[in-house]
Amino acid sequence: MRRTLFAAALGITACLPAPPASAQEWTRFRGPNGTGISPARGIPVSWTEQDFRWRVPLPGKGHSQPVLWGDRLFLTSALDEGRERLLICLGAEDGRERWTARVPLETHPKHKFNGFASGSPAVDKEVVCAAWATPTKYLVKAWSHEGKELWSRDLGPFDSEHGHGSSPVLHEGRLVVPNDQIQNGFLVALDARTGEIAWKCPRRGCPKASFGTPCVLETPGAPPQILTTSMAHGISGVDARTGTLLWEARVFDRRTVSSPVVAGDLAIGTCGEGGTGSLFAVRLGGKGDVTATHLVYRIDKAAPYVPTPLAAGGRLYLMSDKGIASAVEASTGRVLWTGRAGGNFFGSYVLVENRLYILSWEGECVVLEAGDRFHILARNPLGEGSYCTPCVAGGRLYLRTFTHLICIGGAG
Repeated sequence: MRRTLFAAALGITACLPAPPASAQEWTRFRGPNGTGISPARGIPVSWTEQDFRWRVPLPGKGHSQPVLWGDRLFLTSALDEGRERLLICLGAEDGRERWTARVPLETHPKHKFNGFASGSPAVDKEVVCAAWATPTKYLVKAWSHEGKELWSRDLGPFDSEHGHGSSPVLHEGRLVVPNDQIQNGFLVALDARTGEIAWKCPRRGCPKASFGTPCVLETPGAPPQILTTSMAHGISGVDARTGTLLWEARVFDRRTVSSPVVAGDLAIGTCGEGGTGSLFAVRLGGKGDVTATHLVYRIDKAAPYVPTPLAAGGRLYLMSDKGIASAVEASTGRVLWTGRAGGNFFGSYVLVENRLYILSWEGECVVLEAGDRFHILARNPLGEGSYCTPCVAGGRLYLRTFTHLICIGGAG
């Protein structure tokens, strides 16, 4: 399955935005702090295949989102049923391969919709990091932007019936790696330059491994928190500097694949199975087990399971796995509109200039208006299906399909 996280300053909480200097970088899964929101301008609304800036074939298969720093794109892939995992560096301008790192690993069982390269890399100005998990190894590695391997760390076995899907994130010089598996799980922070363990937070085991990617929460006067979603801990907050579990709302009754989102003073997460999901909104600011006291609302009808919601302008924008799009009032869960987008979805929205872009299994980039009504602005052909989430950087849209990477827009 796919694992397939908004920032709003409201009251006492805010989801940490990207620094202004890196506003055009796309450094992790779903971009700046996992919000899915880009400041880009001039991204096309509609196009045909003749309008692609470039389209290049990718070695192997993968569903991970590309990340970008400067003039370089990084993404993961896999060959030979996962026996060789790849970190690929491409030129953002032309899509040409700069270098590829090859990592031998074992093949293993997984869900039919999952792949062997579903987790996205994380990048900053000095390093690019990637992680792959098998039943015997959870391997985390770092390279320079030029392709020199800097360090490698094996976190031990990964116990999951469906494979692996979460992504690491970089924060304050540390690489935070989620590891919510069936047993003996943990959340760990590694020094991004050396791979040494900075802290390790034990996690309860649960019947089903989780695939959410964390985001960072900042509260004035308090240490930053790593927000996570998992079946065992529900929605939870961990001290980003010490690894101490601060609070948890154990609201999930099924597997979680999507990532946490902050909307005002609420943390949002989803769980599900079999293509149907439930969404939960939990009040931030608690301590310890807040399951009984901080749940604000739950949505079951047309809620996403795999796609992560997007929060902007006081609304949550949702896309169910089966193609039902909706917007709800973020503070209350009141439905504002709903409509059929058509197709099936594992990827998540990105927001650009008040437009929502999302890729379907069937090979379309569906563009919706973000606002008070359901309005499909365009259905754009990709030439191939996708389980991926768009990447937006440098005024361009990068779209990964099953075997290709496409670039849309940009001057010149």
